[in-house]
Amino acid sequence: MLYLKLLNTSHREVREFIFQGFSNFQEHQLTLRMVFLILYMLTLAGNAIIVASIHIDHHLHTPMYFFLSVLSTSETFYSLVIIPCMLFSLVGLSQPIPLAGCATQTFFFVTLAVNSCFLPTAMGYHRYVAICSPLRYTVIMNRRVCIQLVWGACSIGLIVAMTQVTSVFRLPFCATKVAHFFCDIRPVMKLSCIDTTVNESLTLFISVLVILVPMGLVFISYILIVSTILKIASAEGRKKAFATCTSHLTVVIVHYGCASIAYLKPESENTKDQDQLISVTYTVITPLLNPVVYTLRNKEAKDALLRVMGRKLS
Repeated sequence: MLYLKLLNTSHREVREFIFQGFSNFQEHQLTLRMVFLILYMLTLAGNAIIVASIHIDHHLHTPMYFFLSVLSTSETFYSLVIIPCMLFSLVGLSQPIPLAGCATQTFFFVTLAVNSCFLPTAMGYHRYVAICSPLRYTVIMNRRVCIQLVWGACSIGLIVAMTQVTSVFRLPFCATKVAHFFCDIRPVMKLSCIDTTVNESLTLFISVLVILVPMGLVFISYILIVSTILKIASAEGRKKAFATCTSHLTVVIVHYGCASIAYLKPESENTKDQDQLISVTYTVITPLLNPVVYTLRNKEAKDALLRVMGRKLS
């Protein structure tokens, strides 16, 4: 009874958290600040240009670019949820975050992260239909189906986020220092006064589903795609078919690779500094991939961008 009374008192007292951020990298904080700020601005500008170009140029009003615009929008908001908080901590302006604010950040972070896991699956399905069923492409990939696929990805993200936030923020907390630069699930759980084995198991189970299921679906899509491409008699035809998949495959490999390392590795395998480095990769680097990969490796997108810029200048 005395333990429960003390536990409840501690829980009532913890109303806010403080991020430790990059406290172990004091001598590099100026460099980190400049690098992250530049990457952040490039991410916002790059994704905004992609979305604007797709919206303005009618040549890009196709299912593939519809999915790309949604993914770019999702990645932009994903960056807005996390990176400003990181930059504030690097310039010494980090303020304590209320419990409700931490829960809100976690909710949007998880929603958008899950979104970014399932949207490439929809794009993989689009590639499969375009290559394996070209004659039925316009029938299968109609506007209604595209919107349903996007809403499906968003709905899964919302359900997972509500489950995770409810699971974590109902815990009693006795510590206030989050060993991270934002309210990620595992660092927040470590502040709890009680055993969190059940919560950690739930988080691992959800991570496996959210990462491995869409990754498996993309893998199956590309097995079917490759088998179809290999049946093309012309070497030039095979080369062009493979070229249409490279941008998507690059994003898929990096995105799922970073997410797997971050959330499917054993808890004790990395130090705090290594965990932060991995987190920086999937919160700062990955959102920048869309504008870089899809514009530099896609002639159609580059041509559309030049047309839009030329139209604005004229």
